[in-house]
Amino acid sequence: MWQDLVTDFSSAVVLWQAGIIVASLAIAWSINSFQRGRLAKSNVHQAAIDGLTRILFPISSLIMVLLGQLAISHWYSTSLLELASRLLIAMAVIRLAVYVLRYVFSPSGWLRTTESIFSTTVWLILVLHVTGLLPDIINALDAVRFNIGKSPVSLWLVIQGLFTVLVTVFIALWLSRLIENKLMQASHININMRVVINKVIRIAFVFLAVLVALSAVGLDITLLSVFGGALGVGLGFGLQKIASNYVSGFIILLDESMNLGDIVTIGSYYGIVQELRSRYMVLRQLDGTEVIIPNETLITSAVINHTAIRRRVPVKLPIQVGYDTDLKAALALMVEVAKRHPRVMKDPGPDAKLVGFGESGIDLNLTVWVPDPENGAGDIPSTVYLDLWDEFKARGISIPYPQREVHVFGHGVSIQEAKSGLNNAGAA
Repeated sequence: MWQDLVTDFSSAVVLWQAGIIVASLAIAWSINSFQRGRLAKSNVHQAAIDGLTRILFPISSLIMVLLGQLAISHWYSTSLLELASRLLIAMAVIRLAVYVLRYVFSPSGWLRTTESIFSTTVWLILVLHVTGLLPDIINALDAVRFNIGKSPVSLWLVIQGLFTVLVTVFIALWLSRLIENKLMQASHININMRVVINKVIRIAFVFLAVLVALSAVGLDITLLSVFGGALGVGLGFGLQKIASNYVSGFIILLDESMNLGDIVTIGSYYGIVQELRSRYMVLRQLDGTEVIIPNETLITSAVINHTAIRRRVPVKLPIQVGYDTDLKAALALMVEVAKRHPRVMKDPGPDAKLVGFGESGIDLNLTVWVPDPENGAGDIPSTVYLDLWDEFKARGISIPYPQREVHVFGHGVSIQEAKSGLNNAGAA
């Protein structure tokens, strides 16, 4: 093919092929722009739309190039069109693979690195194929042979197996993600049961993908027994905690002791259950920070679920007023101010009580209930306190600051002498 390209470039036939390529790209671009607008307005699932729009341009360009190649192949050489076809196929494969990776996995640094490695590998294989070096490399890899147990295996077969396993696993993860998105919309199924079903489906798909891939390349599936034995030994010695966390995760999801969005206290951590994963739980605290807690901890330690029965949590706001305050009026004012907040529940409504008599003032406490704890409660105390500050200032209700009175009694010492002694002690 490389020699044919050199020959075509030295003649006028390359102009016909270049014209077909430019026309094919222009027609494909027009088709892509038109179809993208129609797909955006259709009822097709968003994931399918994203996948189609990524490969629509290279696939439509490839079809146009193949049609042009078929039209002039009887009169002219088509080596440049063959090269363009392979480039477009590589582009479609790369775009589709990157789409699957981004759909299956969340954005991260390793994902971008994987996309770059995959793109570079595809282009490198294409270059080796065009230059004619790929068959020689394949023969050299196939010549390197060794035995696994009683089965002879070549290095080329191992590479084929790894590539096939990766492709089938990615397809399995993509299909499981599609099922997961559909299943998570089924509101009539308990959220924990939906998570369990998704995890079981993903594990089953990956396991079947590995079996299919190994069978496709001709490897004996009984080789997995060796891996299974090694995994059993690893679990027995060093992976007990990891296995325990996975088992504990399924137990928590199945017994429904905890759900997404619950407000829980685990040890010194208090927050909202953000995610329930196979190995750990993500707890989002009210200040926005996230704590990763292993699932085994949730099984072996005490957990306080504040929203197990009712999806509401109390928020307590302590406040202190001066001893000259009309307490009944202050308590009523606190309830009235709390009712103005849009997130404070009306039933049960705000409740203000006298707590005790402190050294500097009278201790009061305002309790309000929030129906949506998953949205956080940090803004409620701030807003209510600011409104109370304005109302207290307008009505002359004082908020005391710490103060002490010291009485000095001396035997035969005058008050002036006592003051002078205190001043001298302070100066010293």
